[in-house]
Amino acid sequence: MLIYKILLPAEWAEFQAAGRFNGSPFDRDSGYIHCSSRSQLAATAARVFGDQPQLVVVALDASLLGGALRWEDAPNGGPFPHVYAALPAAAIRGVHEVAGAARVDEAVPLA
Repeated sequence: MLIYKILLPAEWAEFQAAGRFNGSPFDRDSGYIHCSSRSQLAATAARVFGDQPQLVVVALDASLLGGALRWEDAPNGGPFPHVYAALPAAAIRGVHEVAGAARVDEAVPLA
């Protein structure tokens, strides 16, 4: 099963350079890394990244995240996948560069 992390291009560059992603400032404030299922992806992009001209959607193999992955209820469409550890580059199964939140559904194939 795949889960998805939406990143800003600078965050993606950090992920690539470090070989892991420790989370955005919002993730770190929350205590976990916010991710989405494929069916939640477009709504998350619109809600959180609606004003961003460029996004990077990273598809992650959920089976490689072990006990750090928890599906937790959220008021806006939960349960959502939350990751309580850094995202490892080894879990990446796809990278989709997207021209804004409105294009996420067409840019990311259905798994």
